[in-house]
Amino acid sequence: MKTRYLGRRDYVPLWREMQKFTDERDESTPDEIWFCEHPPVFTLGLNASKEHLLAPGDIPVVQIDRGGQVTFHGPGQLMVYPLIDIRRANIGVRTLVTALEQSVVDLAGEFDVAAASRADAPGVYVDGDKLASVGLRIRRGSSFHGMALNVDIDLEPFTRINPCGYAELKMTDLHRLGIDLQLEATSQKILPHFLRHLGLPGD
Repeated sequence: MKTRYLGRRDYVPLWREMQKFTDERDESTPDEIWFCEHPPVFTLGLNASKEHLLAPGDIPVVQIDRGGQVTFHGPGQLMVYPLIDIRRANIGVRTLVTALEQSVVDLAGEFDVAAASRADAPGVYVDGDKLASVGLRIRRGSSFHGMALNVDIDLEPFTRINPCGYAELKMTDLHRLGIDLQLEATSQKILPHFLRHLGLPGD
C-alpha cells in the first residue's frame, strides 16, 4: 500500500486523476491511499436529488460518480481516498466502508471521544452530529472516492444543503470535539487504524 499526502488540490482534476488511475491499473498495480483537502465545493452523487441542494450561493456544485447524496468539501476537511483493488485484496465494499468508519472511531477514541457508525446512514457520528461522511465508487473491481473527515472546517456551508440527504443533520469536526490536529497529522494517525481494519500492510 502506497500513501500520498497531496495537500490542497482542486476537486475536479483530482477526481479525474482517480478515474484515470483506476482505469489504467492492472493486476500488478500497487494499491494507494491519497490524503488531501479541497477548496470549497459541493458534490452530488450519481443518484442525488437536487432538492437537497438548498442555497449553494457562490460555492461550485459538481455532479460526480460516487454513491450518496450531496455533501460539502472545503479547507480543513481531510479527504481519504482508498484506491484499492478489492478483488485482489479479497474484501467487500462493506468491509472497506467499515474500515474507513472504524478508523475515525479509533482516532476519536485516542482522545476519549466516543464516536460511532450507524447502520442506517454511512459515516461517523458523535452525539448525533456527523463527523465523517463516506461515499465510494467501485469500477473494474477497484475502489475510488472515499471518506471526508471534518478536522477544523467552516461548517456554515453545510447549512446550505441537507447533508447526505438528511434535513436538519448537524455536522461537527475534530476541533470542536477538543481534538486539535493538523490535517497531515490526522492522516498519519488514521492510516494505521484503517490498514489494521483491512488487514493490509502499510508502506
